[in-house]
Amino acid sequence: MSAAGDVNPTTTPAPWRIQIEGGAEFTLAADEDTLLRGALRAGVPWPYECSVGGCGACRFDVLDGLMQTLWEAAPGLSERERKRGKRLACQSRPGGDCRVKVRLDPPAAGAMASRPPVRRMATLLARRPVTPDMDEFCFQLPEGDAGEFIAGQYALLYPPELGSPRAYSMANVPSERGSNPTVWRFVIRQVPGGVGSGLLFGLTPGAQLPIDGPYGHGHLQPGTRDVVCIAGGSGLGPMLSVARGVLAEPGTRRVHFFLGLRTQAELSAVKELDGLDPARLRLHTVLSSPSAEAPWVGPTGFVHEEAERTLAQPLAAHDFYFAGPPRMVEAVQEMLMLRHRVPFEQIHFDRFI
Repeated sequence: MSAAGDVNPTTTPAPWRIQIEGGAEFTLAADEDTLLRGALRAGVPWPYECSVGGCGACRFDVLDGLMQTLWEAAPGLSERERKRGKRLACQSRPGGDCRVKVRLDPPAAGAMASRPPVRRMATLLARRPVTPDMDEFCFQLPEGDAGEFIAGQYALLYPPELGSPRAYSMANVPSERGSNPTVWRFVIRQVPGGVGSGLLFGLTPGAQLPIDGPYGHGHLQPGTRDVVCIAGGSGLGPMLSVARGVLAEPGTRRVHFFLGLRTQAELSAVKELDGLDPARLRLHTVLSSPSAEAPWVGPTGFVHEEAERTLAQPLAAHDFYFAGPPRMVEAVQEMLMLRHRVPFEQIHFDRFI
Protein backbone atom coordinates (compact mmCIF):
# COMPACT_ATOMS: atom_id res chain seq x y z
CA MET A 1 0.00 0.00 0.00
CA SER A 2 1.35 3.43 -0.90
CA ALA A 3 1.39 6.33 1.50
CA ALA A 4 -1.05 9.19 1.05
CA GLY A 5 0.12 11.52 -1.71
CA ASP A 6 2.42 8.98 -3.33
CA VAL A 7 1.89 8.04 -6.99
CA ASN A 8 1.82 4.34 -7.80
CA PRO A 9 4.19 3.96 -10.80
CA THR A 10 2.26 0.92 -12.04
CA THR A 11 -0.94 2.87 -12.59
CA THR A 12 -1.80 5.50 -15.18
CA PRO A 13 -2.56 8.90 -13.61
CA ALA A 14 -6.18 9.93 -13.83
CA PRO A 15 -6.93 12.56 -16.50
CA TRP A 16 -7.15 16.18 -15.43
CA ARG A 17 -10.49 17.95 -15.72
CA ILE A 18 -10.23 21.27 -17.55
CA GLN A 19 -13.18 23.63 -17.24
CA ILE A 20 -13.51 26.62 -19.56
CA GLU A 21 -15.38 29.61 -18.19
CA GLY A 22 -18.74 29.66 -19.89
CA GLY A 23 -19.51 25.95 -19.72
CA ALA A 24 -17.18 23.90 -21.95
CA GLU A 25 -15.33 21.12 -20.16
CA PHE A 26 -12.95 18.37 -21.25
CA THR A 27 -10.49 15.91 -19.79
CA LEU A 28 -6.77 15.98 -20.46
CA ALA A 29 -4.50 12.97 -20.15
CA ALA A 30 -2.01 13.59 -17.35
CA ASP A 31 0.85 12.69 -19.70
CA GLU A 32 -0.29 15.07 -22.47
CA ASP A 33 2.55 17.43 -23.39
CA THR A 34 0.54 20.68 -23.56
CA LEU A 35 -2.88 22.08 -22.77
CA LEU A 36 -3.37 23.15 -26.39
CA ARG A 37 -2.70 19.78 -27.95
CA GLY A 38 -4.82 17.99 -25.37
CA ALA A 39 -7.70 20.38 -26.00
CA LEU A 40 -7.52 19.91 -29.77
CA ARG A 41 -7.39 16.13 -29.38
CA ALA A 42 -10.54 16.39 -27.25
CA GLY A 43 -12.29 18.29 -30.06
CA VAL A 44 -12.23 21.65 -28.29
CA PRO A 45 -11.88 24.50 -30.85
CA TRP A 46 -9.10 26.28 -28.97
CA PRO A 47 -7.69 29.17 -31.04
CA TYR A 48 -4.15 28.62 -32.31
CA GLU A 49 -1.85 29.04 -35.30
CA CYS A 50 1.80 28.02 -34.88
CA SER A 51 1.52 25.62 -31.86
CA VAL A 52 5.14 26.34 -30.85
CA GLY A 53 5.04 29.63 -28.92
CA GLY A 54 5.59 32.16 -31.67
CA CYS A 55 2.25 33.66 -32.64
CA GLY A 56 0.32 34.20 -29.40
CA ALA A 57 -3.01 33.05 -30.85
CA CYS A 58 -3.57 30.43 -28.12
CA ARG A 59 -3.27 32.85 -25.16
CA PHE A 60 -5.54 32.29 -22.17
CA ASP A 61 -5.97 33.01 -18.45
CA VAL A 62 -5.77 30.56 -15.55
CA LEU A 63 -8.63 31.19 -13.13
CA ASP A 64 -7.95 28.29 -10.80
CA GLY A 65 -5.46 25.43 -10.57
CA LEU A 66 -1.77 24.76 -11.19
CA MET A 67 -0.21 25.36 -14.61
CA GLN A 68 3.41 24.79 -15.61
CA THR A 69 5.00 27.08 -18.22
CA LEU A 70 7.33 25.21 -20.56
CA TRP A 71 8.98 28.18 -22.31
CA GLU A 72 9.06 31.29 -20.16
CA ALA A 73 10.45 33.53 -22.93
CA ALA A 74 8.13 32.42 -25.75
CA PRO A 75 7.85 35.39 -28.16
CA GLY A 76 4.09 34.92 -28.54
CA LEU A 77 3.56 36.93 -25.34
CA SER A 78 4.71 40.46 -24.59
CA GLU A 79 6.16 41.38 -21.19
CA ARG A 80 3.00 43.33 -20.46
CA GLU A 81 0.85 40.28 -21.18
CA ARG A 82 3.03 38.12 -18.93
CA LYS A 83 2.66 40.60 -16.07
CA ARG A 84 -1.12 40.47 -16.56
CA GLY A 85 -1.00 36.69 -16.13
CA LYS A 86 -1.58 35.70 -19.75
CA ARG A 87 -0.31 32.28 -20.82
CA LEU A 88 0.13 30.33 -24.05
CA ALA A 89 -1.74 27.03 -24.20
CA CYS A 90 0.98 25.56 -26.44
CA GLN A 91 3.54 26.26 -23.71
CA SER A 92 1.40 25.27 -20.71
CA ARG A 93 0.99 21.92 -18.97
CA PRO A 94 -1.66 21.48 -16.25
CA GLY A 95 -0.58 20.10 -12.89
CA GLY A 96 -4.09 19.05 -11.95
CA ASP A 97 -7.71 20.08 -12.46
CA CYS A 98 -7.95 23.66 -13.75
CA ARG A 99 -10.42 26.35 -14.64
CA VAL A 100 -9.41 28.65 -17.50
CA LYS A 101 -10.70 31.54 -19.58
CA VAL A 102 -10.33 31.55 -23.37
CA ARG A 103 -12.36 32.68 -26.36
CA LEU A 104 -12.97 29.55 -28.42
CA ASP A 105 -12.95 29.35 -32.23
CA PRO A 106 -16.19 27.52 -33.23
CA PRO A 107 -15.60 27.75 -37.03
CA ALA A 108 -12.55 25.51 -36.62
CA ALA A 109 -14.54 22.72 -34.96
CA GLY A 110 -15.60 21.03 -38.23
CA ALA A 111 -12.11 20.28 -39.55
CA MET A 112 -10.92 19.24 -36.10
CA ALA A 113 -13.79 16.80 -35.57
CA SER A 114 -13.05 14.93 -38.82
CA ARG A 115 -9.24 15.01 -38.49
CA PRO A 116 -8.17 15.37 -34.85
CA PRO A 117 -4.40 15.52 -34.29
CA VAL A 118 -2.72 12.23 -33.40
CA ARG A 119 0.75 11.67 -31.99
CA ARG A 120 2.46 8.63 -33.50
CA MET A 121 5.92 7.19 -34.16
CA ALA A 122 6.91 7.59 -37.82
CA THR A 123 9.82 6.09 -39.73
CA LEU A 124 12.08 8.09 -42.03
CA LEU A 125 11.93 6.33 -45.39
CA ALA A 126 14.09 8.65 -47.47
CA ARG A 127 15.72 12.06 -47.76
CA ARG A 128 16.65 13.91 -50.91
CA PRO A 129 18.02 17.40 -51.57
CA VAL A 130 15.70 20.12 -52.87
CA THR A 131 18.17 23.03 -52.73
CA PRO A 132 21.65 23.33 -51.16
CA ASP A 133 20.05 23.96 -47.74
CA MET A 134 16.64 22.25 -48.03
CA ASP A 135 15.80 18.54 -48.13
CA GLU A 136 12.58 16.62 -48.57
CA PHE A 137 11.99 14.19 -45.69
CA CYS A 138 9.61 11.30 -46.38
CA PHE A 139 8.10 9.66 -43.29
CA GLN A 140 6.07 6.45 -43.19
CA LEU A 141 3.24 6.48 -40.63
CA PRO A 142 2.36 3.34 -38.64
CA GLU A 143 0.35 0.58 -40.30
CA GLY A 144 -3.35 1.35 -40.07
CA ASP A 145 -2.78 5.10 -39.65
CA ALA A 146 -4.59 6.74 -42.56
CA GLY A 147 -2.65 9.96 -42.06
CA GLU A 148 -5.56 12.12 -43.20
CA PHE A 149 -4.98 15.85 -43.43
CA ILE A 150 -6.08 18.81 -45.53
CA ALA A 151 -3.67 20.26 -48.08
CA GLY A 152 -1.66 23.04 -46.43
CA GLN A 153 -1.75 21.69 -42.87
CA TYR A 154 1.32 21.04 -40.74
CA ALA A 155 2.62 18.60 -38.14
CA LEU A 156 4.87 18.81 -35.10
CA LEU A 157 8.11 16.86 -35.41
CA TYR A 158 10.03 15.95 -32.26
CA PRO A 159 13.78 15.91 -33.05
CA PRO A 160 15.71 13.31 -31.04
CA GLU A 161 17.00 14.44 -27.64
CA LEU A 162 15.07 17.71 -27.90
CA GLY A 163 12.14 18.25 -25.57
CA SER A 164 10.24 20.73 -27.73
CA PRO A 165 8.78 20.06 -31.20
CA ARG A 166 9.28 21.92 -34.47
CA ALA A 167 6.40 22.72 -36.84
CA TYR A 168 6.72 21.72 -40.50
CA SER A 169 4.05 21.60 -43.19
CA MET A 170 3.29 18.57 -45.29
CA ALA A 171 4.27 18.97 -48.95
CA ASN A 172 2.05 16.22 -50.34
CA VAL A 173 -1.68 15.48 -50.16
CA PRO A 174 -3.21 12.13 -49.18
CA SER A 175 -5.40 12.09 -52.28
CA GLU A 176 -2.55 12.83 -54.69
CA ARG A 177 -2.54 10.33 -57.55
CA GLY A 178 0.02 7.61 -56.94
CA SER A 179 0.78 8.72 -53.38
CA ASN A 180 0.72 6.45 -50.36
CA PRO A 181 -1.84 7.79 -47.84
CA THR A 182 0.45 6.73 -44.97
CA VAL A 183 3.40 8.82 -46.18
CA TRP A 184 3.92 12.41 -45.10
CA ARG A 185 6.53 14.53 -46.91
CA PHE A 186 8.15 17.67 -45.53
CA VAL A 187 10.46 20.25 -47.14
CA ILE A 188 12.80 21.30 -44.32
CA ARG A 189 15.49 23.98 -44.37
CA GLN A 190 18.68 23.47 -42.38
CA VAL A 191 18.87 26.70 -40.42
CA PRO A 192 22.46 27.82 -39.67
CA GLY A 193 22.96 27.18 -35.97
CA GLY A 194 19.44 25.77 -35.65
CA VAL A 195 19.35 22.99 -33.06
CA GLY A 196 16.09 21.41 -34.24
CA SER A 197 16.82 21.36 -37.95
CA GLY A 198 20.40 20.26 -37.23
CA LEU A 199 19.13 17.19 -35.38
CA LEU A 200 16.67 16.38 -38.17
CA PHE A 201 19.40 16.64 -40.80
CA GLY A 202 21.38 14.14 -38.76
CA LEU A 203 18.71 11.47 -39.26
CA THR A 204 19.24 8.56 -41.64
CA PRO A 205 16.60 6.30 -43.24
CA GLY A 206 15.13 3.93 -40.70
CA ALA A 207 15.21 6.46 -37.86
CA GLN A 208 11.98 6.79 -35.88
CA LEU A 209 10.51 10.08 -34.78
CA PRO A 210 7.34 11.18 -32.95
CA ILE A 211 5.10 13.19 -35.29
CA ASP A 212 1.94 14.92 -34.06
CA GLY A 213 -0.73 16.24 -36.40
CA PRO A 214 -2.41 17.45 -38.43
CA TYR A 215 -2.64 21.07 -37.29
CA GLY A 216 -3.25 24.42 -38.94
CA HIS A 217 -5.99 26.67 -40.29
CA GLY A 218 -4.19 27.92 -43.42
CA HIS A 219 -5.29 24.89 -45.39
CA LEU A 220 -7.05 24.58 -48.73
CA GLN A 221 -10.69 25.65 -48.73
CA PRO A 222 -13.36 24.61 -51.23
CA GLY A 223 -14.24 27.27 -53.76
CA THR A 224 -14.45 28.32 -57.39
CA ARG A 225 -11.95 31.20 -57.53
CA ASP A 226 -8.49 30.63 -58.97
CA VAL A 227 -5.82 30.11 -56.32
CA VAL A 228 -2.63 32.11 -55.77
CA CYS A 229 0.22 30.40 -53.89
CA ILE A 230 3.11 32.57 -52.67
CA ALA A 231 6.07 30.61 -51.28
CA GLY A 232 9.34 31.76 -49.78
CA GLY A 233 12.06 29.40 -48.56
CA SER A 234 10.71 26.30 -46.85
CA GLY A 235 7.23 27.77 -47.35
CA LEU A 236 7.56 25.82 -50.60
CA GLY A 237 6.29 22.73 -48.74
CA PRO A 238 2.78 23.85 -47.76
CA MET A 239 2.30 25.70 -51.04
CA LEU A 240 3.16 22.52 -52.96
CA SER A 241 0.51 20.76 -50.89
CA VAL A 242 -2.10 23.44 -51.62
CA ALA A 243 -1.30 23.44 -55.35
CA ARG A 244 -1.49 19.65 -55.48
CA GLY A 245 -4.75 19.75 -53.58
CA VAL A 246 -6.31 22.18 -56.07
CA LEU A 247 -5.15 20.16 -59.07
CA ALA A 248 -6.48 16.94 -57.51
CA GLU A 249 -9.96 18.45 -57.40
CA PRO A 250 -12.40 17.98 -60.24
CA GLY A 251 -13.03 21.26 -61.98
CA THR A 252 -11.10 24.02 -63.66
CA ARG A 253 -9.62 26.08 -60.82
CA ARG A 254 -6.18 27.30 -61.84
CA VAL A 255 -3.11 27.91 -59.67
CA HIS A 256 -0.78 30.90 -59.96
CA PHE A 257 2.36 29.78 -58.12
CA PHE A 258 4.88 32.46 -57.08
CA LEU A 259 8.15 30.98 -55.83
CA GLY A 260 10.61 33.29 -54.09
CA LEU A 261 14.23 32.14 -53.99
CA ARG A 262 17.47 33.93 -53.15
CA THR A 263 20.01 32.97 -55.83
CA GLN A 264 20.41 30.77 -58.89
CA ALA A 265 21.84 28.05 -56.62
CA GLU A 266 18.32 27.45 -55.31
CA LEU A 267 16.65 27.05 -58.71
CA SER A 268 16.61 23.27 -58.27
CA ALA A 269 13.48 23.88 -56.16
CA VAL A 270 11.59 24.53 -59.39
CA LYS A 271 11.78 20.80 -60.15
CA GLU A 272 9.37 20.16 -57.27
CA LEU A 273 6.56 21.41 -59.49
CA ASP A 274 7.42 19.06 -62.34
CA GLY A 275 4.51 16.81 -63.17
CA LEU A 276 1.82 19.24 -62.05
CA ASP A 277 -0.77 19.95 -64.74
CA PRO A 278 0.71 22.79 -66.86
CA ALA A 279 -2.74 23.57 -68.24
CA ARG A 280 -3.92 24.59 -64.77
CA LEU A 281 -0.72 25.83 -63.11
CA ARG A 282 1.47 28.79 -63.99
CA LEU A 283 4.81 29.17 -62.22
CA HIS A 284 6.51 32.52 -61.55
CA THR A 285 10.03 32.26 -60.09
CA VAL A 286 11.58 35.34 -58.48
CA LEU A 287 15.16 35.76 -57.22
CA SER A 288 15.78 38.29 -54.46
CA SER A 289 19.61 38.30 -54.68
CA PRO A 290 20.68 36.88 -58.06
CA SER A 291 24.38 36.31 -58.57
CA ALA A 292 26.02 38.41 -61.26
CA GLU A 293 28.22 35.43 -62.10
CA ALA A 294 25.35 33.32 -63.45
CA PRO A 295 22.75 34.24 -66.09
CA TRP A 296 19.27 35.16 -64.92
CA VAL A 297 16.68 36.88 -67.10
CA GLY A 298 13.68 36.39 -64.82
CA PRO A 299 12.12 38.80 -62.32
CA THR A 300 14.06 39.95 -59.26
CA GLY A 301 13.09 41.49 -55.94
CA PHE A 302 10.36 40.54 -53.49
CA VAL A 303 8.09 37.70 -54.53
CA HIS A 304 4.88 39.40 -53.34
CA GLU A 305 5.64 42.44 -55.49
CA GLU A 306 5.91 40.22 -58.56
CA ALA A 307 2.52 38.73 -57.69
CA GLU A 308 1.06 42.23 -57.40
CA ARG A 309 2.52 43.22 -60.80
CA THR A 310 1.50 40.04 -62.60
CA LEU A 311 -1.95 39.07 -61.37
CA ALA A 312 -5.07 40.33 -63.06
CA GLN A 313 -6.95 42.97 -61.13
CA PRO A 314 -8.85 43.02 -58.89
CA LEU A 315 -6.81 40.74 -56.63
CA ALA A 316 -10.02 39.90 -54.78
CA ALA A 317 -10.93 37.67 -57.73
CA HIS A 318 -8.49 35.10 -56.29
CA ASP A 319 -8.04 33.04 -53.14
CA PHE A 320 -4.59 33.53 -51.57
CA TYR A 321 -2.37 31.04 -49.75
CA PHE A 322 1.14 31.92 -48.62
CA ALA A 323 3.97 30.65 -46.44
CA GLY A 324 7.52 31.75 -45.83
CA PRO A 325 9.70 33.93 -43.60
CA PRO A 326 7.78 36.18 -41.16
CA ARG A 327 8.69 39.39 -43.02
CA MET A 328 7.37 37.94 -46.28
CA VAL A 329 4.14 36.85 -44.60
CA GLU A 330 3.67 40.33 -43.11
CA ALA A 331 4.35 41.99 -46.47
CA VAL A 332 1.81 39.79 -48.25
CA GLN A 333 -0.80 40.53 -45.58
CA GLU A 334 -0.24 44.27 -45.95
CA MET A 335 -0.44 44.05 -49.74
CA LEU A 336 -3.67 42.07 -49.75
CA MET A 337 -5.55 43.59 -46.83
CA LEU A 338 -4.47 47.23 -46.88
CA ARG A 339 -3.65 48.02 -50.50
CA HIS A 340 -6.11 45.74 -52.28
CA ARG A 341 -8.86 45.15 -49.70
CA VAL A 342 -8.99 41.41 -50.33
CA PRO A 343 -11.60 39.95 -47.94
CA PHE A 344 -10.02 38.19 -44.97
CA GLU A 345 -11.88 34.95 -45.71
CA GLN A 346 -9.93 34.70 -49.00
CA ILE A 347 -6.54 34.93 -47.24
CA HIS A 348 -5.08 31.73 -45.80
CA PHE A 349 -1.84 31.29 -43.84
CA ASP A 350 -0.45 30.08 -40.52
CA ARG A 351 1.93 32.27 -38.52
CA PHE A 352 5.19 30.77 -37.31
CA ILE A 353 8.25 32.14 -35.51
